[in-house]
Amino acid sequence: MKILVTGGSGFIGTNLMQSLIDDGLNVLNLDSVKPLKKAHDPYWKKVDILDQPLLENLILDFNPNVIVHLAAVTDIIGTTAEHYLANTQGTQNIIDIAAKLPALKKVIYTSSMYVCKPGFIPKDYDTYTPHTTYGESKVAGEKLVKAIKDVSYDWVIVRPTSIWGPWFNIPYIDFFNIVYQKKYFDFGKACTKSYGYIGNTVNQIRKIMDAQNINKQTYYLGDLPAIQISEWANEISIEMKKGPIKKVPFFVLKTAALVGDVLTAMKFKFPMTSFRLSNMTTNNVLPLENTMEVTGKMPHTRIEGVRETLKWMSEEKGYKF
Repeated sequence: MKILVTGGSGFIGTNLMQSLIDDGLNVLNLDSVKPLKKAHDPYWKKVDILDQPLLENLILDFNPNVIVHLAAVTDIIGTTAEHYLANTQGTQNIIDIAAKLPALKKVIYTSSMYVCKPGFIPKDYDTYTPHTTYGESKVAGEKLVKAIKDVSYDWVIVRPTSIWGPWFNIPYIDFFNIVYQKKYFDFGKACTKSYGYIGNTVNQIRKIMDAQNINKQTYYLGDLPAIQISEWANEISIEMKKGPIKKVPFFVLKTAALVGDVLTAMKFKFPMTSFRLSNMTTNNVLPLENTMEVTGKMPHTRIEGVRETLKWMSEEKGYKF
């Protein structure tokens, strides 16, 4: 089994690569940046997803049985379609090259939960309500995949929810940082959201890779049940040995958010803004039941994920717990 991972130097890609390497599989990571883990260097070739000629040569030479397409621009700050060409033209490049691979059995195309705005639960997987240019680029990418015709391989679209764990970065490490700095407070209106521990996410990707009879399906990646944010923050704080989080009235955070808006406009960093407060108070519980039907029981509990994440933060980032 030959498995190609695009974007294998990123957060999800690093964890997926480690899982595949640990199992002794023949795996190749194509990414424009070096792997986060030096031990992954022998499995990496440098290429920009938009460099179609080089990309095609490398993929045809490897001739994979499975492609997991993770490569993407994932920030939400871009305001133009050109900023997100990796998500659109990059996806089209993979589609075009995949059609030329004689041994290919399956491609997993990675999209995003942000094809719909937070709080909007789509009635089906063809309903879109993006609220950012990034989300629009992921919608365009999904539509390119759904337009694929007359190929011999199966394809699946996956939409990661808010995935966290070892090797994560902005924005989800920010939540752990706020708890670490004792700046997270229970204000009585915290939301409930679909999150996913990376160990479970990798397991879901691996199960989808191996599953039969799921051609042309879409799956969210994440954990069940959804997480109530203040409850989770309290668990993290206790595991950090900082004790339970403190409670404050909601108006205190509302005021802090308004102050943060002013400071942010003045180019000063501040841990709270109205945008962040909205995220903290908007429920976003996504449908994961069909995913669980394919992938089965999650191998890691939330508290196990927290402990593994804190261990990584201590060993790799120097946090003191």
